[in-house]
Amino acid sequence: MKKVTILALHLGYGGIEKCISMLANALCNNYKVEIISTYELNEHPAFFLDKRIQIKYLLKDTSPNRQEFLSALKHFQLFQAWKEGLKAIHTLALKKSKMIEAIKNCNSDIIISTRDIHNKWLGKYGKKSVYKIGWEHNHPHGNQNYMKKVIHSVRNLDAFVLVSPEIKKIYESKVNCPCIYIPNAIEDFQNEISKQTEKRIISVGRLSKEKGYSDLIDVFYMVHKLYPDWNLDIIGDGAERNSLTKKINQFQLQNNITLHGYQGKEYINHLLEHSSIYVMTSFTESFGIVILEAFSFGLPCVAFDSAEGANFLISNNWDGYLVKDRNKEQMTKRICELIQNQNRRIIMGDNGMKKAISYQMSEVIKQWLALLEKETI
Repeated sequence: MKKVTILALHLGYGGIEKCISMLANALCNNYKVEIISTYELNEHPAFFLDKRIQIKYLLKDTSPNRQEFLSALKHFQLFQAWKEGLKAIHTLALKKSKMIEAIKNCNSDIIISTRDIHNKWLGKYGKKSVYKIGWEHNHPHGNQNYMKKVIHSVRNLDAFVLVSPEIKKIYESKVNCPCIYIPNAIEDFQNEISKQTEKRIISVGRLSKEKGYSDLIDVFYMVHKLYPDWNLDIIGDGAERNSLTKKINQFQLQNNITLHGYQGKEYINHLLEHSSIYVMTSFTESFGIVILEAFSFGLPCVAFDSAEGANFLISNNWDGYLVKDRNKEQMTKRICELIQNQNRRIIMGDNGMKKAISYQMSEVIKQWLALLEKETI
């Protein structure tokens, strides 16, 4: 049986980390699977991993300290900032040397890299006999420096996997290895779909500025004025939590908006099943796997069209609504239309569920297996 190694930065909470976990689990029936992770952030991986998967952590007692460094600078703690800066330099040096060493010594038949810096090291230090694959999840959003970095990183790889047709189109004429579109996947349907009877709106994601949750609270405030018996559940955590809590309190919405923090799969699935509308207010979103997960529960989705992943996945007026120019009043109107019309929610949710079927891991893994066996090259 051939062996596949996946290179990861960490196995904590995150979209890339969830995709790594799902792919590793799906490959176990056909390959020996190993994950090499730079950092061990928690005692256990954030997402379920099959017991057959071997996990190697390179830096067990070291973790990134960017937030500590920035906090020290912000509060003019110069000595602390100096200490954190030295620690950061040491950590970066270890991160590079340990991963390069792991790549050099890796005896796998196939190595999949999930970060641009890992692409570069894999191409330079991976054994000639290894089939080297880069896996890019991020949309460059016109960032030329990021694009150049990615293009440079894959020049010695054998294949480059992109998670959307748009990202593939951006890179395929600029890199010298085959570009393969393979979408991110959702778990195979095993859930009860929403009955569309509960007055709940839901959104799932990291509480960071690019996710636009401040705008979501503005939108819900307008929805609440018209439909005060509806509630909003936000699942996720991050740097914006305190400011969002403050805004919720200012709007006196603490009885209608719940910040649930990071939660596991069962918790999220329970809330999706007992919700009626999914809303995404991200400024950018490379793929938008949470939309597919919402579709799988029969929820219509409303999103700003600034999120590329939403544009790709949502068919306007079919399984949800795309709102132009981040117009919060228009988003409010669309949400209210769905609140007013349960039958429309059911029809749109059913359309979305049919679309999500092709993104189940049992379908997407076929594309990965074809690539790993070089049937698509």
